[in-house]
Amino acid sequence: MQITLLLGIGFVALVLWLRWSEPRMLYYPVREIEPTPDKLGRKYEDVTLTTSDGIPINGWFLPAPQPPSANHEPSVGGHRSPITVLFFHGNAGNISHRFEKLEVFGALGVDAFIIDYRGYGRSEGKPSEDGTYRDARAAYEYLTKTRSCQPLTVVVYGESLGSAVAADLATKVDIGGLVLEEAFTSVPDVGQKMFPYLPVRWLVRTQYDTLAKMPRIHAPLLIFHSRDDEFFDLRHAQRLLAAANEPKQLIELRGGHNDAFVTSAETYRAGLKEFFARLSRPSS
Repeated sequence: MQITLLLGIGFVALVLWLRWSEPRMLYYPVREIEPTPDKLGRKYEDVTLTTSDGIPINGWFLPAPQPPSANHEPSVGGHRSPITVLFFHGNAGNISHRFEKLEVFGALGVDAFIIDYRGYGRSEGKPSEDGTYRDARAAYEYLTKTRSCQPLTVVVYGESLGSAVAADLATKVDIGGLVLEEAFTSVPDVGQKMFPYLPVRWLVRTQYDTLAKMPRIHAPLLIFHSRDDEFFDLRHAQRLLAAANEPKQLIELRGGHNDAFVTSAETYRAGLKEFFARLSRPSS
């Protein structure tokens, strides 16, 4: 009886610890912004939005360099692309840590809008699953309402945690395309692999269930994923692809979770350029 009681107390303590630790295992925000795009020679607009629940969040709008410099590739289709990439970053750092990727978008001749989730960078509040979804919706409405971007010219792009945010948004609004980089199927799937001897699926409150949302997305889909990803193996991408509607494509990269787009730079840029080009072509 005493052993059973001790086991019960231990289990309750473990559940409470997991519940307390869950946000700290999911979100690693950095507040300090350094540098800003102008320090690296890029024009940008500093944007502050207010979400549907009243949280001010910060973002940057970066128009593509025009005309492209000698160090930039020609714009998609040989002219200024109408595409705007709405970019959602991963769970660590903030928008000032994504310059390499923002430079790729600029080199391809597309505009980009990147936001910090609540609790990251200069955005107020604390991050949460529902909160990140609200942040994404506010960013989309800024592009389509304030900047008057046509919905089908908006390509929603999510890396890592941002892939779940991007996929959720894609189930709710019209978009031109969806790009998922180093994505995962759901938090319970990831957590169960991390703690295989615990009933993680029953304990976690945060879901980010991208897999369940894939059948509800009807925009062209491009998935980038590395076989070397040390956090989410290729099966995550393969399951997402299998659940998705056509048109869809999976491009395999090589390299780690955070640097595969650099390690496989040529493959990454070529895949992204072709995806943008297909979306920019007039429908027949």
